[in-house]
Amino acid sequence: MPGYRLHDRAALFGALVVPLLVALALVPFRTRLSTTNEALVLVVAVVAIAASGTRAAATLAALSAAAWFGVLLLARPYRPFTVADGDEIQTAVLLLVVGLIVSQSAVRARRLHAVVVTGAAHLSSLQGTARLAEQGGAPDAVVEFVRRELIGVLGLRGCRFEYGTLIGHRPRLEHGGGLWLRRGGEVTGYADWPDGETELRAVGGGHYYGRFLLDPFPGCPLPPEEARSVAVALAALAGAALDTAGVPHRG
Repeated sequence: MPGYRLHDRAALFGALVVPLLVALALVPFRTRLSTTNEALVLVVAVVAIAASGTRAAATLAALSAAAWFGVLLLARPYRPFTVADGDEIQTAVLLLVVGLIVSQSAVRARRLHAVVVTGAAHLSSLQGTARLAEQGGAPDAVVEFVRRELIGVLGLRGCRFEYGTLIGHRPRLEHGGGLWLRRGGEVTGYADWPDGETELRAVGGGHYYGRFLLDPFPGCPLPPEEARSVAVALAALAGAALDTAGVPHRG
């Protein structure tokens, strides 16, 4: 989504600027702080960027911190790229190595947390839909519930449902999670959302009842395969609810 790409650009900008600002803030204290303490402060800045950014931003932050450490803090008597002794060179190298290791670990932990949270949200969507269907909720209520869940699961701009119509040729989100456009004998696969709406069919008891028309944000990549599989399962639950209720079907 556009917001994610803006966040990535902001993270990269922060990876360049934040270590510089921290190094500048340390300049007045460099006669009182050891190079090790200065390096540790910069490592904290790198971890902060890594915790809120991407792997690329984390790597860039570590490189930026090491560079500004050498330019503004390491050199004694504080001339850029002039070092006094081997210990200080060693500290600069360790700052780079530790910054890279810690930053990548922070990104990995952040992504693991995101996977856990996302998995819980997907499970909640499926459980909510199944519970509504089991309790004998009206078919329209199940369809509306699934429509709202699809917007969240797939990160859509919008979604609507059409009963029993197959007008036009639209890209289709298939049961395996793939996205295809079948026109005559030609089949086109997509790695990103295509322009316009994408259909996700609701089938129950072997009968076609309608389709969810997915409206993504322009220029967005496809969501992860897990999210697409959850979307397919949600549509199947809606189809099963429609079939159980005896709603007229198309085929």
